[in-house]
Amino acid sequence: MAEYTTIAAVDLGSNSFYCQVARVEGERTYPLDGLREAVRLGEGLDENKVLDETSQARAIAALQRFGERLRGFQPGAVRALGTNTLRVAKNAAAFLKKAEAALGFPIEVIAGREEARLIYLGVSHSLPVTNERRLVVDIGGGSTEFIVGEGCRPLRLDSLHMGCVSFTRRYFKEGRLTKAAFKAAELAARAEMQHIVAGLSRGNWAHAVGSSGTARALAQVLQLNGLNKPGESGITPQGLDALRAQLIKAGNASSAGLEGLHDDRAGVLPGGLAIMGAVLDELSIERMTVADGAMREGILIDMLGRAHHHDTRDATVAQFMQRYHVDALQAQRVGQLAASLHEQLGTSDERAAQYLAWAAQLHEIGISVAYGGYHRHSAYIVNHADMPGFTREEQRRIAQLLLAHRRSLKKLLPELDESIGWPSVFALRVAVLLCQRRTSNNPRILSARAGDKKFRLAIDPAWLLRNPLTNTVLREEIREWEKIGFDVKISGLYDVDDGAEFEAAR
Repeated sequence: MAEYTTIAAVDLGSNSFYCQVARVEGERTYPLDGLREAVRLGEGLDENKVLDETSQARAIAALQRFGERLRGFQPGAVRALGTNTLRVAKNAAAFLKKAEAALGFPIEVIAGREEARLIYLGVSHSLPVTNERRLVVDIGGGSTEFIVGEGCRPLRLDSLHMGCVSFTRRYFKEGRLTKAAFKAAELAARAEMQHIVAGLSRGNWAHAVGSSGTARALAQVLQLNGLNKPGESGITPQGLDALRAQLIKAGNASSAGLEGLHDDRAGVLPGGLAIMGAVLDELSIERMTVADGAMREGILIDMLGRAHHHDTRDATVAQFMQRYHVDALQAQRVGQLAASLHEQLGTSDERAAQYLAWAAQLHEIGISVAYGGYHRHSAYIVNHADMPGFTREEQRRIAQLLLAHRRSLKKLLPELDESIGWPSVFALRVAVLLCQRRTSNNPRILSARAGDKKFRLAIDPAWLLRNPLTNTVLREEIREWEKIGFDVKISGLYDVDDGAEFEAAR
């Protein structure tokens, strides 16, 4: 990422959309201004997980206003991320096309654990430096993230499918607040938490911190209405009990007369309260403080890290290579040759070059599962694993390259989409073939160029004569491309029958 003086983060949450603009000074960001829209996108999900037109219209209108603020920003200076609702909505792809047109910038959908990582990044940078471990809880509109971390480093990341919008919709229909409804919602939240409770038990952290809208709203309401014990602040079990009782007595949040409860938060407060009560109970939290930082700040910090070459994605790839016992030297050989070929083919897309580099590093991770069809195993792992720093779309793009890097292109064609980038596929496949001996004795590439469904490659013919096996597999590679309608010519190849005549590129 180029260095920009001003950057922006857009957070498309299930309850609210945020746009945060910040000034960059060195390796720090300073907030300039921000926009918030209570879109409640999650309310628009029907029982079939399809976003209705009304919620889409609210979202598009909000993004148009964000787009006006961001007009004039360079593409690399804005990062827009979608969370839980866009993860689960079946018509998310169609909605995203309209949303990107309204915003004027690409929108990426991230996995729950990546959301948790960015939340922790934002929270940790807003709190005093300490060596003690923290538990961060972020109750969003459609999901709740739990992170245990030390300093700025997350140690455990969890994301559960429960949020203030979804729980309010499910358990507090038409805004009716009853003791039975709260009990049902809290039991459901506790049940959802059961598989993570052991890892988040009180002995694993020293301080509990809440982030984002639900935690801030609850802390404010408890404070302004004197619901905590005298001298206490933040979120406490006693305060939540008092708030719950007051809401049940009133029958709905809007008529409870709570100071500091804004209208746009009142509609989703019951679900957030039920989840927070379950969290404090299950994890034996006596007091939770509230942080100013949240995911949007984490996005800005992550963008800044990429600009200063501290890209979390590179660290993730290195970890995956280690975890799956990848031959690092072979990955390096393939990566260098693939990058050289890609550049010579005339592709100037920096993002495509980066995907290719990661694919080269990860192309053999599937061998740890089984050698037969390892390209499929590699693709599956990358497509489905939690990879900190990567969006789902980035993982999908890399997985496509891994799937296509060997074996029959014709058989794989139905599984590949138009965005794959055929020059990247060609560069990776040829690099893997030319490096198959796993030595530094790689051929000298004389030239490479690409046209419309055409590739031309010139290899040192003397080297090919000394490496007849490679000569043979390259001839087979040409036939693979011909089967899917590509015209590929490789000069330097010789006819196996006479072993002396070289083909000239046409």
